[in-house]
Amino acid sequence: MPRHPRIHLDGVPLHIVQRGHNRQPCFFTTADYLAYLEWLGDAARRNGCQIHAYVLMTNHVHLLLTPGDAQAVSRMMMALGRRYVPYVNAAYQRSGTLWEGRYKSSLIDSEAYLMACMRYIELNPVRAGICTDPAHYRWSSYRSNALGEAVNTITAHPLLAGLGQDDATRQAAYRELFNQVLPDTTIGDIRLALNQTQPLGSSRFFDAIELATGQRREAKPRGRPRRAEL
Repeated sequence: MPRHPRIHLDGVPLHIVQRGHNRQPCFFTTADYLAYLEWLGDAARRNGCQIHAYVLMTNHVHLLLTPGDAQAVSRMMMALGRRYVPYVNAAYQRSGTLWEGRYKSSLIDSEAYLMACMRYIELNPVRAGICTDPAHYRWSSYRSNALGEAVNTITAHPLLAGLGQDDATRQAAYRELFNQVLPDTTIGDIRLALNQTQPLGSSRFFDAIELATGQRREAKPRGRPRRAEL
């Protein structure tokens, strides 16, 4: 089956996942996570991307970001890879690829799915059984978005401003979202769109993308169910 080409649009949020080659680890020590986050923040700032949410798991990474222009995402990911991959290869005396080919991405309808996508990303460690509270996982954006912990990598999405009149109120409202179960149908929609490199949103969102690109892009189930991925 041919791969769908990725679509990046100016100012439209994008959910990205990048996995270790053959599902192998891409982080080994605390220093690795810290280096990745430092270089991620630097690459995002230099290329005009705003990171709203992230989680670094042992063998994959999820990012939610908004690019200033469509080409900024590829530039950011290339700049990050050029620093992180040689670092890992040198530190662990390895060679060759670290990542599983091209990253996957899905445009996100901010009105319909952005908050759900943030919860999906920051709940990865909980779904993986690593912790029972996302606040207990150090390598995600949850403690920035929900607790106000200063993280230079993160730029709050404007939708968060609508959760309250001050930081404390917004953070409390954001934490309350995590007391609600993320429906399995929503998780399935996020995974399907990401696996097929398709947008995630409403019919109006699909219409807007078709108008901008000349393509009708929409994720559709086909064949046997895919193995569940975090």
